[in-house]
Formats: sequence, structure tokens, C-alpha cells
Amino acid sequence: MFSFRRLALLLALVLPAMHAVEAQSSSTSSAPEAQGQQPAQQNPQLTPSEESVQARIRARRAQRRAAAIREVYSHLYEAYIGAGYLRFTLPSPLQRVNEYNWNAGFTRYYSQRLGVTLDSRGYYGTPFVYNNESNVTKPAISQYAVMLGPTYRFYMQPKYSISGRVMGGWLLGDFSGDANGVPISITHLYPDGSTYGVDASLNVEFNLSPGLGLRIGPDYFGSGFGSSFQNNLGFTAGLVYRFGKQ
Repeated sequence: MFSFRRLALLLALVLPAMHAVEAQSSSTSSAPEAQGQQPAQQNPQLTPSEESVQARIRARRAQRRAAAIREVYSHLYEAYIGAGYLRFTLPSPLQRVNEYNWNAGFTRYYSQRLGVTLDSRGYYGTPFVYNNESNVTKPAISQYAVMLGPTYRFYMQPKYSISGRVMGGWLLGDFSGDANGVPISITHLYPDGSTYGVDASLNVEFNLSPGLGLRIGPDYFGSGFGSSFQNNLGFTAGLVYRFGKQ
């Protein structure tokens, strides 16, 4: 009887320990399997045929993009018309005046990027010349310009482009036509006459179609009226029509 009790007690102690050891060994053996499968799921390796398919897809996309760029920017000629705004500098003691303009031009391209632009424009404003002994306090003034210079597209996408343009030319100013004979000693405006004009602009062009675009951008306009040089800032916007093939 005593031996049977000792045997039963020994079995009661050994069996739970055996179950614990077996469970630990099974969990340890399954962990490496799970760890070995996880990297394979996270970093799948492409077969040579799959890599070839993706390479062909990328090549076709690049070809379509190049064809779309060529369709838009391989036109030989470009005509544009638009409007703009300028803060024009007047002689002291007058303040700057807001001027609104029209502009029209024509560009001949020698490549997809480089062209030569002929531009014409007119500016119109009504400066306040202070109260004086005459009845003229806000005479209308105007300037007209014809300029020529290079245009360069330095960024091209099928849907839009960014270009820069620098021009110089002839400028005519009419500052007394609405002054009813009041001398410039009273109005403080520039004398009428012609001078030089320079222009620099940075334009963003959104393509509505291969032959039609919408252009907008900041504009610097310099003029040489009187005995000084005027630095004027503004912007222009307008429609662009492309035609002819290079």
C-alpha cells in the first residue's frame, strides 16, 4: 500500500512537468517556421518575366509622355493676346499709378524650347496730380511699346510649361493729351516723347489643347522717361494659339 501511494505521488508530479516541456518544445519549433515565412511574405522577389513586364510598362509611359510633349511644343509659330496690370512710377512728388494694359505678340520657335518674340502693348492710367490752380487733377496718361527678344521654355510637361522671356525696344509716352494744355510744372508728369523700354517675364502656360494655351505670369517693365529710369512691376495674362510644325 505504501509503495502504491509513493508511485501515485511520483506520477502526479512527473506528468504535468512532461506536458510543460512538450508545450515549450512545440512552441519553440513553430516560431522559427513563422519567422522563416514572414520575410518571404514581406519581400517577395520578382521573377525575370515580371521585371520585364514592368520595364515595358515604364518604357511605354515614357514614350507616351514624349509624344504628348512633342505634339504640344513642336509648333513653329505662336500668337498671343491678353491683358495685364502695372504699377507705373511717376516723377516726385507723385505716387505710383495703377495702369492696365493690352498686349499682343508673335513668337517664332527654332526648337521646342527656344524662340524669338515680337511684342506690342499699351498701358493706360489716371494718376492723381494733387489739387492745383487748374481743374486738372486726374489726367489720363498712356504708353505704347514695341519690343523684341528671346523666349526660352526651361520646363515642359504635357499639361503645362514654364518659360522666361527678355525683350527690349521702343516706347512712346503720352502724358499731356488729357491735361488740356496744363504745363508739366503743374501736373509734375513726364514730358511727352519716346524712349527705350525693357521687359522681363516668367510665364506659366496651361495647355487647354495641343494648339491652345492659357498663359499668366509676373512681369517687370523698365522705362526711361525724363532723366531717370523707372522700375515697374505687374503681371500679364492671355490666350496663346500655336500653329505650324517644325
